[in-house]
Amino acid sequence: MGEENPKPSVEEPSEHPICGSGKYSIVPALPAPQTPAEVSVRTSGVSNKENLSLREALPLPFQIDTLSTNPDITTNICYENWPELYKTAHTLTGSQVAQVLGVDPRDGLSNIEAESRLQQNGPNKVEGAEGLSLWKILLRQVSNSLTLVLAMTMGLSFGINDYIEGGVITAVILLNVVVGFLQDCHAEKTIMSLYALSAPTSKVIRKGKIITIKAEMLVVGDVVQLAVGDVVPADLRLIDGMNASTDEALLTGESMPASKNPFITFAEKSLPLGDRSNMAFSASTMTAGRATGIVISTGMRTEVGKIAGLLRQNSTESESSNKLLRALKSFQNSIKNILGLVGTPLQVKLSKFALLLFSLAILLAIIVFSTNKWNVSGEVLIYGICVAVAVIPESLIAVLTITVAMGTKEMSKGNVIVRKMQALEAVGGVTNICSDKTGTLTQGKMIAHKAWIPGIGNLTVHETTNPFDPASGHLKLNDDYIESGRDDHPLAVATFMRAIAFCNLSSVYRTHDKSVSSSTNSPEEWTAVGEPTEIALHVLALRFNMGKSMLLESGDMQQEAEFPFNSAKKRMTVIYRNARTGIVEVFMKGATEVVLPLLSNSDQERDQICSIAENMAGEGLRVLCVAHKAISAEEDLSERHLVERNLQFAGLVGLYDPPRLETTEAVRRCQLAGITVHMLTGDHIRTATTIARQVGILNTTAANASRGMAIMSAEEFDKLSDADVDAIDTLPLVLARCSPTTKVRVVEAMHRKKAFCVMTGDGVNDSPALKHADVGIAMGLNGSDVAKEAADMVLTDDNFASIVKAVEEGRRLFDNIQKFLMHLLISNIAQVILLLIALAFKDDDNHSVFPLSPLEILWVNLITSSFLALGLGLEEPQADIMFRPPHDLRVGVFTRELITDKFIYGIFMGSLCLVAFASIAYGLGNGDLGSGCNEGWNPSCDIVFRARSTTYSTLSFLLLATAWEVKHFSRSLFNLDPTSKHSGPSSIFPTVWRNRFLFWAVVAGFAITFPVVYIPVVNRQVFKHSSITWEWGIVVSCVLIYVALVESWKALKRRFGIASGKIRVLTRQDAEMRAGLEGVARIGNWKKE
Repeated sequence: MGEENPKPSVEEPSEHPICGSGKYSIVPALPAPQTPAEVSVRTSGVSNKENLSLREALPLPFQIDTLSTNPDITTNICYENWPELYKTAHTLTGSQVAQVLGVDPRDGLSNIEAESRLQQNGPNKVEGAEGLSLWKILLRQVSNSLTLVLAMTMGLSFGINDYIEGGVITAVILLNVVVGFLQDCHAEKTIMSLYALSAPTSKVIRKGKIITIKAEMLVVGDVVQLAVGDVVPADLRLIDGMNASTDEALLTGESMPASKNPFITFAEKSLPLGDRSNMAFSASTMTAGRATGIVISTGMRTEVGKIAGLLRQNSTESESSNKLLRALKSFQNSIKNILGLVGTPLQVKLSKFALLLFSLAILLAIIVFSTNKWNVSGEVLIYGICVAVAVIPESLIAVLTITVAMGTKEMSKGNVIVRKMQALEAVGGVTNICSDKTGTLTQGKMIAHKAWIPGIGNLTVHETTNPFDPASGHLKLNDDYIESGRDDHPLAVATFMRAIAFCNLSSVYRTHDKSVSSSTNSPEEWTAVGEPTEIALHVLALRFNMGKSMLLESGDMQQEAEFPFNSAKKRMTVIYRNARTGIVEVFMKGATEVVLPLLSNSDQERDQICSIAENMAGEGLRVLCVAHKAISAEEDLSERHLVERNLQFAGLVGLYDPPRLETTEAVRRCQLAGITVHMLTGDHIRTATTIARQVGILNTTAANASRGMAIMSAEEFDKLSDADVDAIDTLPLVLARCSPTTKVRVVEAMHRKKAFCVMTGDGVNDSPALKHADVGIAMGLNGSDVAKEAADMVLTDDNFASIVKAVEEGRRLFDNIQKFLMHLLISNIAQVILLLIALAFKDDDNHSVFPLSPLEILWVNLITSSFLALGLGLEEPQADIMFRPPHDLRVGVFTRELITDKFIYGIFMGSLCLVAFASIAYGLGNGDLGSGCNEGWNPSCDIVFRARSTTYSTLSFLLLATAWEVKHFSRSLFNLDPTSKHSGPSSIFPTVWRNRFLFWAVVAGFAITFPVVYIPVVNRQVFKHSSITWEWGIVVSCVLIYVALVESWKALKRRFGIASGKIRVLTRQDAEMRAGLEGVARIGNWKKE
């Protein structure tokens, strides 16, 4: 007899309650056809011959259940009504499904009917997420306002025949596009793999014969046969099977294979996918047994197809039926994309900033033309364009692109592939991380974590890094450490280990030798084949040198019989005979509630076993009961019910998917950084809660942890309206049994709360949420292709700790962007101040004289400043970068401090450049500015050309000093690193040497100034300045004054606590106090409070 499978609950583990209401009795199943539970019908070896009939292939009678539990189904419903019924096929019996779809499970569909349905519904294909084309990647590089402004400036330069300036700007644009294009293409090639969701072929019954057809030719109503290793080709309502289980992790998030029971029928229509044990879903894999099912949906109507459909939806598409409004909306979205007003916070901020600069450039040009009373001659036009060029940081887009590209290269070393370069900057501003559990927070493999052996106590496994390696981690017996690999074991331990080793079909071996030897201390890599549960048990036995092959090595133990595990019996029994002694032993393992009634123990002992099992299950462990007995050699071994009785209890074992060792510290680093970590998993709520507590997501100080909302099932969450969700202060930290729509709702709720979230995922079911999240991160090792295509980043090691590294790199990048933005904009502000005030410098022809020539401005902006800014982009992270809370996303990179400082420094720099020019022009030259000096050299221009050379040198050297000054916005240049062992003014030398690129950029900027000033012809004909001598004294004086002014401003900020001046170097203790974690100490994977 089978066993009734009660309606699953998201509040309980997938197995049955350990102790039911009955006193250790097995609940009888609902009436159902009896399938031979002990005999497996194997059809996988049947050849594909047209003349092979189903009755020839199946020696046993083919039966399906006939019990009707759904009163809505009547005999007059036909195939045409199926589009309304297939979503609840799990509530129909197999016979009802066959009846509605008009198919005889013995004979299948006729070829004519199958062809008709194929024409009606189309092929069984899932349209995946759209990958990025080369054109889209190229368009992404130019879709920003700054590039468009540069393009317009380039056009103006060529328009006035200034080919040098136009050529330089063209080179800048091409550099940005090429670098960004190559980086994104490289990432796409790294990510892209064969995208195959459907099985290529499947065995199907047509006209009473088993044939093999392409999976895309399947139609609704086809009868499909599945064997171990097959990929389910479509959504199926199972009608027959033996010991069937499927791996649905990519669809449901379940860490364990899902057992299937074709003969059960559910009443709840909205049952989660993971609980529909009478169904097999497209893209899942058969891990055990065999099954037969009727296709209920194909293509985009499968559960996988629905998720793929979500990916293809355009979230910005207007739902209005008005064609004009849709067209206007589409046009508006196109303009936003072209101008870069859609994307990460930095992208949007920089695009808006570029539009502001463009407007300012036009305004400044108007000012120039107005001062000349709109007598726009050639010189006036050039001067206006010169002022407009000065306000635009031409090198910004190139420096930003190269800096981010180098950041992505650095991240690839940290096991993170960045598909979209902008995502690296965006991840630095994350406020919430929504992580999957299996394989990301955990190791993705089962281990036998705890065993209770009567008379011995609790045996536990800790800190294993390789679940397949018996030597990994350490063992504890009660509270004492014990050595693994010992041979002297108490009898109870030996009996328990022999039971889990013999009652096991898995193989665990080193890659170089499949015969497991007695030693487990070899450094070679271990691997395993078999069910995850059995592998975990086998590894535990190997820790005691009692692996199955070891026990069989002597040849004394011979297997006599085996009663396999199935979803009805929920236990496995094996019988071995010792050829030397003649003793026959029975070993059993299975669900506790199933094994308990078969034990010879007293009721009191059973109560104790049940209580301990319940406690282990409460820790999130999957609990199995182990038993054994010795029997007479004359006993009948063919009758299972006779063998499986009066067994002796050997112990309990609890299995789970353990957290990665580094996860706990990674979660803690997030909390110290002000980032809230949420676990969104398809697993059951008790398992999820246990792991969340172990890794620190749930602790006494975690936000919302003390409230009922901290842990929720997806079913509860989905019942809440958006208003109810928004009323929750902190969204649930643990959401169990999540569906794709639940994850998307969580992301949308975070967006409404103005949070910036990262979503991780590996399965097809995670793809919609990855697409909707601000930054989607997919798993590279075990992730589906669809998830990778939907993501912005991919983890090559599937490790949560790598996400934290990405956040740290993103924060470093954000800080460095602020630094080089400050540097570039100070230069632009100084040039604008200089050029606007210089409108008053009139020559003999009453034309304004350039204090800097147009090419000098471009040289400073593109050559001198670019490499300095690039060096600032390579600054190492500050020591307290992960002890600070996330930056305000509403403010973004343009903070009040940055805006204030750039104007103050820009005024300092512009004023000193103005002083340098005026000192020569009006000191040495008495205000005689010659004639036609903007166009080229003539004898009257000696003073002007010397003044320009002095101004150019002053500006260049001031920018070199600024590069080091902006390494920190409030700390003195002579004490940039208060935590360093070097202190005082001498600390400047190790500080500036630490960033070698910036150091040599400063040296190169210093050295290149002299050739530009002194090389004949080049200085006068190209740069429109001449050699200088004593004027270097003015240059040096201006640099010293500038450094003194900047240091004075920083001292004021520190003295009065202005902006960053009020923040000292943050320590871990400071961050722990802010996060409320100062009282929580951690040891390994465990915490104590």
